[in-house]
Amino acid sequence: MNFTVEEENLMYIFDIRSRQALICSIREAMPDFEEPELCEIAENVLRKLNNMSDLEFAALDLSPDYDNDETEV
Repeated sequence: MNFTVEEENLMYIFDIRSRQALICSIREAMPDFEEPELCEIAENVLRKLNNMSDLEFAALDLSPDYDNDETEV
């Protein structure tokens, strides 16, 4: 399952220990989302998470990809 950069960024702010924990965390937060675009991104993430298995989720690399060229000293 391919996630967009926006979808991955949304997932990073929630509990990513398991697929179910992530689904629950996003669902709990959605009523507080004020931007329609954010709701759409969250709905896309939830749809993709619901269509994948726990094994597929475990295989995802959900570690943020920091660009070393942009880090400040």
